[in-house]
Amino acid sequence: QVQLVESGGASVQAGGSLRLSCAASGYTYSRYCMAWFRQAPGKEREGVARIHIGSGSTYYADSVKGRFTISRDNAKNTLYLQMNSLKPEDTAMYYCAARTDYCVHIPPSYVFAYWGQGTQVTVSS
Repeated sequence: QVQLVESGGASVQAGGSLRLSCAASGYTYSRYCMAWFRQAPGKEREGVARIHIGSGSTYYADSVKGRFTISRDNAKNTLYLQMNSLKPEDTAMYYCAARTDYCVHIPPSYVFAYWGQGTQVTVSS
């Protein structure tokens, strides 16, 4: 059984930084594509960044490019999202997701089979 558990969400002021973590268990971690999504109230779930666990290749949404960095620690089976220069529009529930296949860019949320419970990020101006 695949389990994903996010942590690290908090309330910060604009311009601040946060690092989200996603602890993964229950599968062959190195064969997966993993991603961070976010969803603000009243909005659709949006793909933020993804990484191929084996190769480390990454892809970012334009809205976060240059500010967010996705990474992984294979020894710890943990996915990270370093978020810098945060803006009020980054306020959302952030989710990590995994799928047992490669990803082209950031695929839509419905192709990801495994999800965490989410962690809230709130950025005030």
